[in-house]
Amino acid sequence: MPEDAAKKWPVMSLAEADALLNRPGSPFEQEEIDIRGVKTRVWKNAPATLRDVFLNGRAAFASRTFLVYEDERTTFEGFARAALTIAHALLQEGVEKGDRVAIAMRNLPEWAAAFYGALLTGAIATPLNAWWTGAELEYALSDSGAKVALVDSERLERISEHLQNLPELKRVFVCRSAEPIAHPHVTKLESIIGRVNSWADLPDRSMPDLPLAPDDDATIFYTSGTTGNPKGALGTHRNSISAMLAHPVSFARSCLRRGEPVPAPDPNVQKSPLVAVPFFHVTGCHAILNVGVASGAKLVLMHRWNVEQALQLIERERCTSAGGVPTIAWQLVEHPALKKHDVSSLESISYGGAPAAGELVRRIKAVFPFAKAATGWGMTETSATFTHVQAEDYEHRPDSCGPPLPICDVKIVSEDGRTLPAGEVGELWAKGPNVVKEYWRKPDATAETFVADGWLRTGDVARLDEEGFCTIVDRAKDMLIRGGENIYCVEVENVLYQHPAVVDAALVAIPHRTLGEEPGAIVTLAPGAQASEDEIRAFVAEHLAAFKVPTRIVFWPEVLPRNINGKIMKNELRKVFAGGKVGAGAW
Repeated sequence: MPEDAAKKWPVMSLAEADALLNRPGSPFEQEEIDIRGVKTRVWKNAPATLRDVFLNGRAAFASRTFLVYEDERTTFEGFARAALTIAHALLQEGVEKGDRVAIAMRNLPEWAAAFYGALLTGAIATPLNAWWTGAELEYALSDSGAKVALVDSERLERISEHLQNLPELKRVFVCRSAEPIAHPHVTKLESIIGRVNSWADLPDRSMPDLPLAPDDDATIFYTSGTTGNPKGALGTHRNSISAMLAHPVSFARSCLRRGEPVPAPDPNVQKSPLVAVPFFHVTGCHAILNVGVASGAKLVLMHRWNVEQALQLIERERCTSAGGVPTIAWQLVEHPALKKHDVSSLESISYGGAPAAGELVRRIKAVFPFAKAATGWGMTETSATFTHVQAEDYEHRPDSCGPPLPICDVKIVSEDGRTLPAGEVGELWAKGPNVVKEYWRKPDATAETFVADGWLRTGDVARLDEEGFCTIVDRAKDMLIRGGENIYCVEVENVLYQHPAVVDAALVAIPHRTLGEEPGAIVTLAPGAQASEDEIRAFVAEHLAAFKVPTRIVFWPEVLPRNINGKIMKNELRKVFAGGKVGAGAW
């Protein structure tokens, strides 16, 4: 390629790059198939199921270190033996294909073994949010009809008093519990698989013999609902694997756009992501865990996010990537101790799941000139990444979340159902093989969200440019995102209304530089009633996970302002936390 051409950006259009990636024999070659009556483009050469991903990873990388957690390590072979041992334990408990096996724990090596152990039995792996309260966990366990749950000691403590309300739950395996187990349905997981460092010494169990197909049910991930109760997004093996290839294809696109050939993976080089994103989210599971199994990566797990510890781990383990949500990226670039650590191993800092200021990509380039910044958009219903952008494309469009994956389609739709041209704003609709099948046992919600010809109504307000790059403008749903965690306002408002002193309530987003947004509540108390901010926060904390508790509460002297249709004017109320005035008789 001529030298002057190499300096132009982009050297290749997006359409040209996708066409080259789709050439016959390419890892990213596509074909069109029928999925539940909808013509769908899929990756032709992708593994058929997550069982195949597991088998391929074990065969190719057996002796490599796979999971690192504090002073614990296990190889791909050790992980495989633990997963197979769990699979046989589940079979002994009567788990059959299509049964739900719940996983509720922090990011631990046991999480990965439990997830794949469930999949190898043909069960539907059902990750639950480890930050949920006992009541929230009970709801999901009941709604999914889980037959078995694998939990850590903290989650067991939360659900213990709820077990009597879960007749379908036949067995609970708990890991890392120092307490003796008294409940007849609870068993220590260590009695089955031992300690992480000894997993490679477990017996080599046989692979369960059962048919598995790409469009068989594989996962249920719960997403908060606008009516209060979470909805289980039922995903297939194909959904997971389609999303799993998002980052490799985005990297390949970026090379072609830059005018460079796509480098072949070096079998002697091991990638090492620092994992701060929870596995119980689709990003942590599909975009990190499953990618790690498929590519032979070393996953360095954190008990909880701590930027100082993260810098130490990046240096110690030579981590090649970090991120997850914008909060993490901001803390890395701004930490005063950054220069004390050797973080030169970092090749990428990527994030999504929450609003990110365009300034962030510029800061990353300035602070980490050897690392590429990347971001994307996705949701539980799209099995994680659906659009993605990195490197120069991201630098040139810092407010965009990128174009859709080559096998995916997006369009912008008006309120009256018209498809809008480039540049106009409307609801983002998405279609592709990574869009989940349905909401578990919720046909009305499924019909409302998953519409004709395979399209998903995302609820996000967006626009597309002429080349197909997407920019999220707003959210149609009454929701805010705190550090990557969705908070549906009505869920918190319903709890606020349960407080005996509260007669009116609204939850709005407070902009936050690193978290993106925080929840702020505005409440009206009943005449003569009294309640403090701390009292109301504590009340909410009794019912909901800690990240949903309002960080600030403002007491309003009268009924909250409403429009002519009786809807609370939240756009006006947001001014309260910015120090502004709201209408007549403002606070």
